[in-house]
Amino acid sequence: MNTKNYLKDISDIKTMMSRSSRFMSLSGLSGVLAGVYALIGATIAYFQIKDFKFLIYNETDWISDNPYSSLFFNLVTIALIVLAAAIATGFFLTLRKAKKQNEKIWNPVSKRLLANFALPLVSGGLFCIVLIQYDIAGLVAPATLIFYGLSLVNASKFTIGDIKYLGIANIIIGLIATQFVGYGLYFWALGFGIFHIIYGTILYNKYDRPSQSEENIN
Repeated sequence: MNTKNYLKDISDIKTMMSRSSRFMSLSGLSGVLAGVYALIGATIAYFQIKDFKFLIYNETDWISDNPYSSLFFNLVTIALIVLAAAIATGFFLTLRKAKKQNEKIWNPVSKRLLANFALPLVSGGLFCIVLIQYDIAGLVAPATLIFYGLSLVNASKFTIGDIKYLGIANIIIGLIATQFVGYGLYFWALGFGIFHIIYGTILYNKYDRPSQSEENIN
């Protein structure tokens, strides 16, 4: 009986230490939904590009004087809508999970998490703008995957450790995508869509279910 009490005490101490150094309220369901949003956005973007190619091949009169800028605007709009939906969903579900765990969503740990996540992500965003500026848009998709992966790996020190594997996976397919310029949309769908759904499902089963123990923390 005493042995069981000692093991429980050790488990409680481990949980307290993890909570003090890591933000554990990330929602697995938000990862799944972010992946679904990404796949929907990729599908819409695919048909936008398909219609664009059809107009070129058939020499159809353009509604816009600059069809390339119109396509670019549409694709950016789709990406921003997907991003906004993913952020809003993630914030809502994370806030709900934090309340259940009696954890504040804005604390020193979450601030460090956000800072470590944002630094590579913002740097990558600025780098992508430079790529577009110099008409190297074909590398934008690989760059976004690589920098997003670096953001996840960098942030994994302050939250659920499993996200580093999602980050590594995105870095790998981002590097592969550099050798298949023109197929960026498919790699986006894989990295931001399918990988997110797989990751979110694993995260939900491992951490979000009431029966799961917090001893799963890495």
